[in-house]
Order: sequence, then structure tokens, then C-alpha cells
Amino acid sequence: MRVVLGVAIFCCAAALLRAETSVEIDLQEQRAYLLQNGRPVLASPISSGRYGHLTEGGSFKVIEKERNHYSSIYGKIVDASGRTVVADADVDMKVPSGCRFVPAPMPYFMRFHGSDGMHAGYLPGYPASHGCVRMPDQYAVAFFNAVSVGTPVTVFGRTPVNRYYSGQAQPGFQRRPRFGPFMGPGFPPPPPRMWWR
Repeated sequence: MRVVLGVAIFCCAAALLRAETSVEIDLQEQRAYLLQNGRPVLASPISSGRYGHLTEGGSFKVIEKERNHYSSIYGKIVDASGRTVVADADVDMKVPSGCRFVPAPMPYFMRFHGSDGMHAGYLPGYPASHGCVRMPDQYAVAFFNAVSVGTPVTVFGRTPVNRYYSGQAQPGFQRRPRFGPFMGPGFPPPPPRMWWR
């Protein structure tokens, strides 16, 4: 019995190691897809780069993974008691006396191009980042655990035009996704909420 169970576990682990993992990010639909052998196994809502900080389209690879990453450019300025003075600050802003710059946390960071990466973060329902691809916590954890350095990442589509985005042209692939909606019978339910939230 133990031998059979051990062989079954070994075969499953070997199959997972052989499975080719990749990520596709659809800027138009504001969705990220985790693929195994070209088939989507998980879909996540995202918030990509806003006007002036658009997420660049193209073919990339994961070049870095860091569980507890902090932005080296963006964050907020807080006063001595921790109250936010400037919510959308960068390191080049003058920090008022008695205040300090606090870098933005980017947990489960998966860098794929320049300073852009996928990570857990706030999703307001429209593109709002400085170029990164934000995901809900539980999805960021699932993607982080599934990808490794070298995993292919394809970013395509056009950032949607709405009251938060002016519709300026941007580079990137302009194709439609190969698969259906974000949730449905073809996708498993989202992972459970993080235990510390």
C-alpha cells in the first residue's frame, strides 16, 4: 500500500514538473491567466497600469520572485503619527519636515519586465497601477507558487478606455483571448482568503 501511494505521488510530482507553466495577461479584459501546457487553469482579475504608466505589451519571462517586495520608486508620505500626507508619492518628491516616505508593499512580487511585475494589491475595478499587474491576495499567492524564474509571460490587448483612462495609443499585442470568461465551470474556484487578512 505504501509503495503504491509513493509511486502515485512520485508520478504526480513528475507530471507537474513536466507541465509547462505560462502566464497570459489580457489588458483589455483586465484578466491574468495561469496556463499549464497551454490550457488555462486559473484566471484572476487584475488592475494594470493607468494612463501615463501603461503596462507594456509583449513577450517576457519572470526574471525575479520576491515574497516580501517593496517598491523602490512609489509609496506614500506619512506624518510622525503615521497619517498619510501624500497617498501617491514617489521617491523624488520633497518630504515635508516631520514626515517620511514609506515604500509601497508589493507582496508575492513576480518581476517580468523592467520594474513591472505581478503582485498582490488593491483592485479598484479599472487600471490604476504604475505599470505593475495587481491581483487579489489569494490569486497572487497561487500564481507566485506556480511560476518560477524563466516562466513565459505574454501581455496583450489594449488598456480599456473609460473615465479613468484617456485612450492614448499603446504598444502591445492586439489579439483576443483564446479562452472564455474569468470564472465559470472551466475554472476552479479562487483559492481561500489569506489567513492573516
